[in-house]
Amino acid sequence: MDLQLTGKTALVTGATSGIGRGIALALGREGVRLAIAGRNAAQLAQVADEIVATGASRPETVTGDLAQPDGPARVHAAALGALGSISVLVNNAGGSRPQPAAGAEPYWDEAFALNFTAARRLAEASLPAMRAARWGRVINISGALAQKSVNAATPAKAALLSWSRSLAAEVARDGITVNCVAPGRIMSAQITERLYPTEAARAAFVAENIPIGRFGEPAELAALVAFLASPLAGYITGCSIPVDGGMFRLSLQ
Repeated sequence: MDLQLTGKTALVTGATSGIGRGIALALGREGVRLAIAGRNAAQLAQVADEIVATGASRPETVTGDLAQPDGPARVHAAALGALGSISVLVNNAGGSRPQPAAGAEPYWDEAFALNFTAARRLAEASLPAMRAARWGRVINISGALAQKSVNAATPAKAALLSWSRSLAAEVARDGITVNCVAPGRIMSAQITERLYPTEAARAAFVAENIPIGRFGEPAELAALVAFLASPLAGYITGCSIPVDGGMFRLSLQ
């Protein structure tokens, strides 16, 4: 299927590994002119090499920390300067860590800055040009809205979803769609090294929680993102689409 993305421009954040890397590879294969952003220049260069190896043009690389107050503006300016326009914005940068036993305020501030505020600021910077062009795509990689223990990334992702749905209604008549993609357990260093470091731990989680019987691959989520970025998905907006193998989630009354 031709997704009609050849020549479109896209900024993908959090592109050094895992889901972001998979999205960048998928968009590159579709002929998108890319700017890939992350905090590690060496890893970005490696992803750029992988994209070139697929036969796609080399992406621009933008190094920056989106959790810093000036991070989103710097990343957007660098990507815009390199590409000339940004017609597709993929807000993938995010992260979570356990809540500290003491001094939690900086932890909460950082979690909201990275998982919500950065995406909002990048979108706000990108929207004027999208509106002028009467075409644009904002795709936010979100996540679970509730957990069994407190983690600041979770309410930040809930804020991301709420804002995305309101923004989708506001910009729909400008030819811009806004959607969220909610990953389940997608294979990455976080999965294999931190959350489930042994084969036994991974197997136990899958048996209890994932009906499809395995963790997902970044390419499986990236295929959905590429479709949502395309002109073919012009009637899909304000949605949150899970890519989780039917994973059972916490239900709150």
